[in-house]
Amino acid sequence: MTSAIPRQSPSQGEPNGDRGARGGKNNKKNKPPETRLHMIVRRSLTLAIIVLLIGIPAGYLLVSAEQSREGGVNKEREAANAGLTVGFPSQVQRRIYHLPIPLMAQNLAYYETNNWKTSRMHVRFATTPADLDVFLKSIGTSTAALKQGEVTIRPHDQATVGWVFTPHRKWSGLTYAQKDPLPTVDITVDRTVPQRPWVYAVSTASP
Repeated sequence: MTSAIPRQSPSQGEPNGDRGARGGKNNKKNKPPETRLHMIVRRSLTLAIIVLLIGIPAGYLLVSAEQSREGGVNKEREAANAGLTVGFPSQVQRRIYHLPIPLMAQNLAYYETNNWKTSRMHVRFATTPADLDVFLKSIGTSTAALKQGEVTIRPHDQATVGWVFTPHRKWSGLTYAQKDPLPTVDITVDRTVPQRPWVYAVSTASP
């Protein structure tokens, strides 16, 4: 008579390692869900980071644009007070006075005086370093000819249009002299802001 062989239960037949592995999976599945408070805090931090990354550069650009706009408005007011005309001189005037003003010039203003002996055109505008170079080359000179610290516009011409060349600015200038009847052009450049030079020019022609 054979004796009955006892059957092992599933739990008894499993290796300890299998039970441990299943237990690990169960632990991951049983991880407590994210609470509402934790979710709100996490989303608030994410939103704050996004606002900082976008808002700070945008705010800087707005401030810079406003300062530039206000500077342009102030220059136009100064031009009006000095009797300058805001805008481009006529093509004929630019040709007579040998002033090839860049088409993209900003805050442009001019003033013309005439008498029996001489005629003068005062011009002021803001430009870029590249357009400044083109402007000077079109006249017949170059940026290399500009002498640092030089203000070449005479006091009488400064007073005519109310230009004041204060010593704390970075000035450079040149005088481009030509034989009559071609005009002589005195040019002074404000390079205090290197990427936005201001050009002041007085062209003197003898009829």
